[in-house]
Amino acid sequence: MAEGLKKAKRTNNPQAMRARILDVAAELFQQHGYNATSIHDIVRAAPTTGGALHHHFATKKVLGLAVIAERVAAEVRDTAIEPVVAGASIAQGVAVFLDNVASDLERNQAVSGCPLNNLALELSLADSDFREAVNVVFDGWRDALALRLKTDRPSLNASDAQDLATLVVASYSGAMAMAKASQRVEPLRATARQLALVLA
Repeated sequence: MAEGLKKAKRTNNPQAMRARILDVAAELFQQHGYNATSIHDIVRAAPTTGGALHHHFATKKVLGLAVIAERVAAEVRDTAIEPVVAGASIAQGVAVFLDNVASDLERNQAVSGCPLNNLALELSLADSDFREAVNVVFDGWRDALALRLKTDRPSLNASDAQDLATLVVASYSGAMAMAKASQRVEPLRATARQLALVLA
């Protein structure tokens, strides 16, 4: 080699590749479902190689569990928990959360459903590991809402705070399922109006 010729820099970034695979898998699972998405679909969309994917995720199930723990949980935190925690009150935070979701769906003109709900409905009955992973996310969501409720209402006992938090999560989950089925956001808007009354 000629003197002064620089050695080519290594551009391989394993962590970036792992993140890209997770992002692509999360999107494909949301669009088509876990079972309808093949490893080949993910490899092609990433784009990467089968060897690179299997270096980070030994099986499709391992990848699916990572999507729930790292991507779906983060989306629930960013979309459904943080606005409630940051709100002036639990009622105001829930209203902002639901309005944000409904407004995003209206802009996109399509309702693909809640990623957590979609995977829960598809996978929880068939596989205990997926069921546990989904429940970890649901539990974290409910616990965060219950804590906010206790902050707003110190006299509320822990059991009632958990029940109210469950009502919020279940109301959103059901409304999103109805919105997906009808491709209309009105179930979310109706749920927001009624939760505002309950939480006032």
